[in-house]
Amino acid sequence: MEEIDVVVIGAGQAGLSSAYFLRRFGLDPLVLDAAEGPGGAWRHRSPTLTMDKVHGVFDLPGSRRDRTAGGDRPAAAVVPAYYDSYERGLGLRVLRPVEVSAVTRGPGERLTVASGAGEWAARAVVNATGTWTRPHWPYYPGARDFRGRQLHYAGYRGPEEFRGLRVVVVGGGSSAAHVLSELAGVAAGTLWVTRRPPLFRDDDFGEDARREAVAQVEQRVRAGLPPQSVVSVTGLGSSTVVREAMEKGALERLPMFARLTPHGVAWADGTEEDADAVVWATGFRSALNHLAPLRLREPGGGIAVDGTQVVAEPRLQLVGYGPSASTIGANRAGRTAASNVRHLLTAATRAA
Repeated sequence: MEEIDVVVIGAGQAGLSSAYFLRRFGLDPLVLDAAEGPGGAWRHRSPTLTMDKVHGVFDLPGSRRDRTAGGDRPAAAVVPAYYDSYERGLGLRVLRPVEVSAVTRGPGERLTVASGAGEWAARAVVNATGTWTRPHWPYYPGARDFRGRQLHYAGYRGPEEFRGLRVVVVGGGSSAAHVLSELAGVAAGTLWVTRRPPLFRDDDFGEDARREAVAQVEQRVRAGLPPQSVVSVTGLGSSTVVREAMEKGALERLPMFARLTPHGVAWADGTEEDADAVVWATGFRSALNHLAPLRLREPGGGIAVDGTQVVAEPRLQLVGYGPSASTIGANRAGRTAASNVRHLLTAATRAA
């Protein structure tokens, strides 16, 4: 087992941001990434999600992305290329594909990071595994009886496979708007259903509003509650996909159905609609199963985090969790996590 100062798990925006600031603070982190190549979750996005449709890809710290290039190119190609250049430019130590199976408390005040590629005994761990690998599929009665196709947004690859079909899109976020903006005029018909009426924003949503949104999500994780998505607080902004879906008349929302039937969906009042497919644009949950041996869950169901530091395990930082699960908070979280690690290791060295 190799002894090391810091392991960063995950090489998406939050992980790369953390690695950047750790390097700035004089540390040499090892980054473990489960993917085959750079790009984080972006490498898995639909090829129809082009850069001119993307709402808010933030620059990685210390680097400016060329915003004039790649407007009509898939984000799944442009963003991974940017991340690849960033990793190489910084000379980061990134091992992939390495899937971490468990983080446990090890000997000598270290955390043991175990994977099929080896084990590391780290003085500190920054977890940045994000959410993409844990798509959330809510349960509704009749789901097994529905004879059409069901898929999560994580598996959506464009409108052509739905040509001429009747499609129900579930979810109130930007993912649902993306799907609806593309299916309108291609599918035989679309229905948009959400649990709550959507909140549309037509303001600028500037820096102050962003900070307030992040602060609201931070309050939950500090209390040990499961984090909300930032978009659940901010609402739907006037992005390209929202405007396009609205112009096509695809954002006429219906309340959530009560159950699925073999041939469609049904509401509690007896109303039924036929459907050939259901797209669940219902978000993601944090991919944290490898942290289960640490027993960090609070009675409220979440992990109590102060900034990025786990309250029950100060050697562990969570980035890409709660407020930093979006590009709004990822860079700031990376700096906070790196600062916390520097403080922890400096204090431990002085105590020794």
